[in-house]
Amino acid sequence: MNVGESNWPLRIDVVIVTYRCARLTIECLRSVEDERRRTPGLAIRAIVVDNASEDLPAIRQAVNLNSWSSWVVLIDAPRNGGFAYGNNRGIEYAYSSGPPAYVYLLNPDAQVRVGAISSLVRFLESHPNVGIAGSSFENADGSDWPIAFRFPTLWSELIGGIGIGFVTRLLGRWEVARRMTRAPQPTDWICGASMLIRPAVLSAVGGMDENYFLYFEETDFCYRAMRAGFVTWYVPESCVMHIMGQSTSVTDVTDGPKRLPAYWFESRRRYFAMTFGVGNAIAIDIVALLAHSIGAMKRLLWPRRGRGIPFYGRDLLTHSVIFARNRAFPTVQCFHPPDYNWQ
Repeated sequence: MNVGESNWPLRIDVVIVTYRCARLTIECLRSVEDERRRTPGLAIRAIVVDNASEDLPAIRQAVNLNSWSSWVVLIDAPRNGGFAYGNNRGIEYAYSSGPPAYVYLLNPDAQVRVGAISSLVRFLESHPNVGIAGSSFENADGSDWPIAFRFPTLWSELIGGIGIGFVTRLLGRWEVARRMTRAPQPTDWICGASMLIRPAVLSAVGGMDENYFLYFEETDFCYRAMRAGFVTWYVPESCVMHIMGQSTSVTDVTDGPKRLPAYWFESRRRYFAMTFGVGNAIAIDIVALLAHSIGAMKRLLWPRRGRGIPFYGRDLLTHSVIFARNRAFPTVQCFHPPDYNWQ
């Protein structure tokens, strides 16, 4: 069955941002090639953006060897401006040849399974009120990772900081990570490793905010989309294999929790301040620091219950909006497509 038979073929621009991930990006492209072959109703093009990491020579060689040049575009970004910056450069290129039917963001450390892209397209084609759709994931070992997310709040900071079972159960409706069912359902936000975006969303809110170097950019993007009236859905029929922690080492917990980089705390600070205002962000930080202190005491008393993130409390305080020096928040910086009349 062709996808989008009434408007065939639908042009899907797949944006992949790579940074020192050449080998993984090549395998990612190989999976997209298979999806192209299996789905004639989609005109799939891949736009690979290298964030100034010198990945392109190896990727270009693979493109030439595999005869992918008809559908793979390579862009050498002038600097490493982060995940949002790289995606905006790819989206900007996509619009340079006219508006696509959809923009699909895909991590370089991900591989689409059979029907992953077409399932998301079918869903958005049949649900015009939905602006963003995301996949279910599987780990490299084949195990499921059926997670979507709620927006972070004061309550989720309390849950995460204390880390005590009965508190998590009591306040579970505010926990950020949600274990999803096998049925499609709305959610607050989805992982940017596999995200299909309706162009009307980009027309309304622009792309991801480049003030986020890494982390919280897709959270903020889905929040701005929600404020503009666009719903985000989790679509488990679409499955993507995601090798956690390969495109960035932050999420790799193989050897236990690692100290988080400064940009993680800077992104967190911006998200709470831009979403709830500086006054509320201060209150959230105070709650988070108190909750983390309780959690640290718990781990001292019961060390077998797991390790905390090293230096988390100290780093959170250093980057906290509590201090006036941390209260400068530039306006949203993102790509805005040309003005089209969307149906």
